[in-house]
Amino acid sequence: MPEVARKRRTQPPPPHVLYEALTDPDRDPTRPWLLLQEDEQRPTIAESVEPNVVVWTSLWPLRPDANIRFDIEGPSRGSATLTWTLILDDPVPDAATIIRMRKRLNVLINANLRFTFGQ
Repeated sequence: MPEVARKRRTQPPPPHVLYEALTDPDRDPTRPWLLLQEDEQRPTIAESVEPNVVVWTSLWPLRPDANIRFDIEGPSRGSATLTWTLILDDPVPDAATIIRMRKRLNVLINANLRFTFGQ
C-alpha cells in the first residue's frame, strides 16, 4: 500500500492522552473534535499499540482502502510528537484528491484535536 501523505507535528498532551483521544474520539463530549463531513464516515480502529500506534480505517466511503496511521512519540509527561500517515491501495488517486484528503486530515488532527487541548 503506497504512503501518499504524511505530517508530523507536536501536540500538547503526553502520548497516553493523545492515544486515548485517537482511540476514543468521543471520550469527552464537551470537547468534540472528530467532526465529520457529509461524505465521511466514522473510522474504526484497525490496529493499536498503546500508547504509540493507532491505525484508523477509512474516513471516506469512496476510498474504503484508505488507512490512517498515527505514530505517537514522546516522554510519559510533556508534549508528544504525532505523525499521521495516509496509506492507500493502488490505484493512487490524482494529486488534487490526495491534496483534499491530506488537508482534511490536517484539519481534524492538527486543528480540531489540537484545539481541544488548548492550542
